[in-house]
Amino acid sequence: MVKLNKIYTRTGDKGTTGLGSGERRLKSDLRIDAYGTVDEANACIGMARIHTGASHPAIDAMLSRIQNDLFDLGADLAVPDTGKPLKYEPLRITASQVTRLENDIDLINKDLEPLKSFVLNGGSPAAAALHLARTVARRAERLMVGLAQNPAEHVNPEGIKYINRVSDLLFVAARAVNDNGNADVLWVPGENR
Repeated sequence: MVKLNKIYTRTGDKGTTGLGSGERRLKSDLRIDAYGTVDEANACIGMARIHTGASHPAIDAMLSRIQNDLFDLGADLAVPDTGKPLKYEPLRITASQVTRLENDIDLINKDLEPLKSFVLNGGSPAAAALHLARTVARRAERLMVGLAQNPAEHVNPEGIKYINRVSDLLFVAARAVNDNGNADVLWVPGENR
């Protein structure tokens, strides 16, 4: 169990932060940026849940699980696998978490009409908030993929799959809360030329 009784430590005042392994990194480090962006996506989902709680309880329950899993993903990224033994078992995203998301996506998507155009971010407040969360999740994914390209870094492949599926789920959830896609705002290419 995590216990936080002192919020400021002053250990980051010189621009570094500690990983779960104890290693210190610059706050501008790509790994820190990746798990910070995962946290940002989580905060956006929290804002979206203000609009989904009462009106879409099944989707809200999925989003609640995702928020918890995103903390798992942050913990996974904060303790890179260096091959060196740790005093504890680090938390890692698993294939079963990815599979659960895929099942949730299929459940939401089964009632949606196939798309004939790209969807603009908007419609209802819930959909707009879910689209914002989706774009932040996509940014987290790009950062994680960039981090994984560095041979000196390790990123759990299940974590990359997981964040990819999160953005997919947020997309179909946005369509679902937009009256199952009937209130989607569709892109009209070149409409304003």
